[in-house]
Amino acid sequence: MPRCPRPALVFALAGLCAAPAAARAGLDDWPTRILFADGTELAATGNFAYDSVDFRGDGYGTAATDLSADGHFRRREFGVNLKKKDVYDFTAVMDFESKLWLDVALRMETRALFGSDYGRVRIGYFKTPVSMESVAASRSTALMEASAASQAIYQGRRTGVEWSLERPRYALSTAYFFGHDLQGDNPGTTAAARAVWTPVKDKDRVIHLGLTGSVENPHGFRDGRGTWFGPSARFRARPMSGLTAVRLVDSGALSDTDRIVRNGLEALWLEGPWSVQAEYLRATAEREAGRPDFTAAGYYVTGSWVLTGESRSYNGNNLGNVKPAHDYGAVEVLARYGSLDLDDGGIEGGRQRDWTLGANWYVGTHLKFQANYVHVNADKGLLSADPDVVEVRAQVQF
Repeated sequence: MPRCPRPALVFALAGLCAAPAAARAGLDDWPTRILFADGTELAATGNFAYDSVDFRGDGYGTAATDLSADGHFRRREFGVNLKKKDVYDFTAVMDFESKLWLDVALRMETRALFGSDYGRVRIGYFKTPVSMESVAASRSTALMEASAASQAIYQGRRTGVEWSLERPRYALSTAYFFGHDLQGDNPGTTAAARAVWTPVKDKDRVIHLGLTGSVENPHGFRDGRGTWFGPSARFRARPMSGLTAVRLVDSGALSDTDRIVRNGLEALWLEGPWSVQAEYLRATAEREAGRPDFTAAGYYVTGSWVLTGESRSYNGNNLGNVKPAHDYGAVEVLARYGSLDLDDGGIEGGRQRDWTLGANWYVGTHLKFQANYVHVNADKGLLSADPDVVEVRAQVQF
């Protein structure tokens, strides 16, 4: 596939949105759903994001940390959703860019099973709960990449079963994950939970406070040649671009890891067009064979202002995209500061701090254009780097 590192070409796609307002109104009317007589709904879902990135700076000045301009699809997600309101919903989604399965799960309403609402039960392959930023839908990301703390500490998706209960002022969930993921990797078990309190929860006014935690017991495995690989852990983060494989901070493989304890504190304030979201995340790899434990910790604070007056949507205990109230769409500006510390237990994994400035243009409910400028400051041992990142995205979702 041709690759184009020039951000200007991504925003050239915005010319599609220069049509008259009356014509643009039809962009929201996409026939992606079929409703049957018994109330069952079958829908196609998709999220296609094309990114372009330019770097100013060469990482640590080594070939392994060279940062190169690039441009290609970041996501090519396509899936199906089958649901019947107040009874069940089934989702299966594949990202054809990364060639990885995303959510594949069935969720049942206990009201339909027992006649009373005792919450929901979900079984399948879905996200583990630690990191509010990472649990949010990929189509709803306000900034193009998750914070370094979320990247390093978020566990990813696993196969398991979950019970969740949501009430007007609080939400609870517990889950148990077992076996490999759908790619056949990450053997082990995880017990996890999330608790959210929303003392204020109106359409355009929300206060959200949350606590998350999980305990993972990684398992070793034997490859096809009979070689044994013991249980291990690893914490690392990219320099705020998903198009590079470079990591300026990386703990390396932590062998003889018996269990990984993750926890997080999350907070959100939403008032009309303004919002502030913050998290503190921490993970400890408890190791055997006399090896010292290792702790990774980090945080971020993100502020958002929707210049055109709309509010960010809030649903499922997380933020979603802005729904434009104007024919020309909605415009949002954002800023985030993040920090990640991977120096611990005699291991110099490095420290990364970064500032991100962002702008989003929502054109109807299916089109979004994003631009981010990031200044990264990273140190690892005696090495230091402070690259600047300029990246843009054109996104179509349904």
